[in-house]
Amino acid sequence: MSRALLISFFNLYLGLLLVAACFSGEQTDTPQSLLDSLELKLELGRHEKLAERKQQADSKLSPFTTDGCSGGLSVGWGYLSERIERIKEIHGDEPPWESCCITHDRAYHQAGPLDATPLMSFAARREADQLLQACVIETGAARVPELSLQYDLLIEDVEQIYQVIADLMYRAVRIGGVPCSGLPWRWGYGWPSCE
Repeated sequence: MSRALLISFFNLYLGLLLVAACFSGEQTDTPQSLLDSLELKLELGRHEKLAERKQQADSKLSPFTTDGCSGGLSVGWGYLSERIERIKEIHGDEPPWESCCITHDRAYHQAGPLDATPLMSFAARREADQLLQACVIETGAARVPELSLQYDLLIEDVEQIYQVIADLMYRAVRIGGVPCSGLPWRWGYGWPSCE
């Protein structure tokens, strides 16, 4: 992929992330909320293509690999922690929620059961993304007392910061993780490309 294409994709990705964040406020708990319906419409065809690809005779699940937190998050964190000692002292040289990302990658690699219908695959991806979001929030909850003291913030402020991080990560994987996109972090990245 050329550098210009990567930059264009990154700019589009950020724009979509901002739009999604605007719509992520008040949602109903029903699966038929506007955003849920839109997501289903936009990606169901891709889940159909993935289901077909998984059933082809030449399809074989590759060995599991992970990049930690995708989209450059782990790489960027490592870069910053090497250059800003305070980040490394307080947070370490990888994101505190990196284990959440690796668990999430395991789900994305496999992309649900081999015989999953497109609707089952869609639901499994959403569940994996929700588990990632919950794991990041839990990571923050465990770190609240320490971070509250380190940064001289109220406990509620630290909790709110982790909620925002978790929400942004959720929206990022919802937008950037659709199957059959050709991206290395797509749903079903352990299977051969759909194209």
